[in-house]
Amino acid sequence: MNRYLVILMRKPHVDPTVVSAHRDFLAELRVQGRNEMNGPFGDGSGGAYLLRANDLAEAIAIVQRDPASISGGWKITVHEWQAS
Repeated sequence: MNRYLVILMRKPHVDPTVVSAHRDFLAELRVQGRNEMNGPFGDGSGGAYLLRANDLAEAIAIVQRDPASISGGWKITVHEWQAS
């Protein structure tokens, strides 16, 4: 599996109720062995998670199920990460 860095940047009108569902989603990905790590940025502007997927298409499909993505409250980008 490849690694994908998922970056979420808050938009001005984030629904705070979505944050809990987003965290639950990340916890489920961790149980599945898909989420290596995650966390918020120190300045409160957003956060990131390191996702494991077979390819970019699969990574994007997983991210599209994230409540943060569904809500539209974050600008989300996905990058293949070739960390050493």
